[in-house]
Amino acid sequence: MHDLGKGLGHLFKGQRWVLRHGRWWGFGLLPGLVALVLYIAALVALATYATDIASWATPFADSWSSDWRSAVRALLAVLLVCGSLLLAVVTFTAVTLLIGQPFYESLSERVEEIEGGAPPAPSQSLWQQLVFAAREGLGSVLLTAGIGLLLLVLGFVPAIGQTVVPAAAFCVSGFFLTEQLAAVALQRRGLTFRQRIRRLRSRLGLTLGFGVPLVLLFLIPFVAVVLMPGAVAGATLLARELEPTAAPSPTPAPDGATPGPPPSEPPA
Repeated sequence: MHDLGKGLGHLFKGQRWVLRHGRWWGFGLLPGLVALVLYIAALVALATYATDIASWATPFADSWSSDWRSAVRALLAVLLVCGSLLLAVVTFTAVTLLIGQPFYESLSERVEEIEGGAPPAPSQSLWQQLVFAAREGLGSVLLTAGIGLLLLVLGFVPAIGQTVVPAAAFCVSGFFLTEQLAAVALQRRGLTFRQRIRRLRSRLGLTLGFGVPLVLLFLIPFVAVVLMPGAVAGATLLARELEPTAAPSPTPAPDGATPGPPPSEPPA
């Protein structure tokens, strides 16, 4: 229970951090806004052509009676749209983090410098970092999707499908959401995807205390975009607790409020 409370505390601390540093909050909003526009465009296009896709996917129903044919294709269209919405929720964070890798790297590094010092930046080019992040993000999405499909199947099992499975789904979603958000800071510490999973599992209460409430908040439309910068900041604070690193003695910032050498501010 203590770790659950600490995880929730990191979530609030991250949001408070970006509110105190408003320019970085605005800076961190940009990737989420870009991803949101792309997802909305894709979902609107899918909803527009869902019936046509359902008809194309069910040529065997052409000889059926019109009532049965329409019912099956309407059901398939609804399932297609609902499945796409679910996929959008599952993948939104990973896609936003991929789009915003340079943004969130700067934000996370700034949080670390202000909170006591950041580990040295990886000796990789920006392109290498993007490729590595894409590969790691793909692994996270595939694993999450696989577990999600398993939970979907178990959802049809009487009793547990209406009780245990929904609770497990929220916990799984919260765990992997935390992993995706903390990946920037943990990669800076040299942890691979598998190592991050093991590290987060070792402090499961801390991980779920941060991730599960955030999953619930992300279910509210557009909240994910607004909270994403603070979520990255909070996950960075969580990563500092999971994997502390020795850092040089901090020096006072020019404003006297926080330690660490001041990096360049984000573009206005």
